[in-house]
Amino acid sequence: MMYTLRHIALMAAMLLALALPNPAAAAECYADYKAKKDSPLRLHYGVMQLHQGCSKADAKKEVAARIKGDGWKLLNVLSVFDGSELAGKESSAGQFYLRY
Repeated sequence: MMYTLRHIALMAAMLLALALPNPAAAAECYADYKAKKDSPLRLHYGVMQLHQGCSKADAKKEVAARIKGDGWKLLNVLSVFDGSELAGKESSAGQFYLRY
């Protein structure tokens, strides 16, 4: 099979694009949320790293699914943010800081 210079250049460009890191995919995304359990009523504030998207709608789905296994029900997602805003949230979230 004969490759022209154009084909070789195109293949090289595609390989280079695949090899470069994708900054959007590498960006860390977090959400802080409030959740509850009934009987007896218990509430918690938590911070979670997101893996399924970085919008509030994505966060609601992911947080609800991950905390459900321990019997928690999501009340609301307060915010979605990057790693630069993590500072100071550990003391507020306590045992629920990056737990799930």
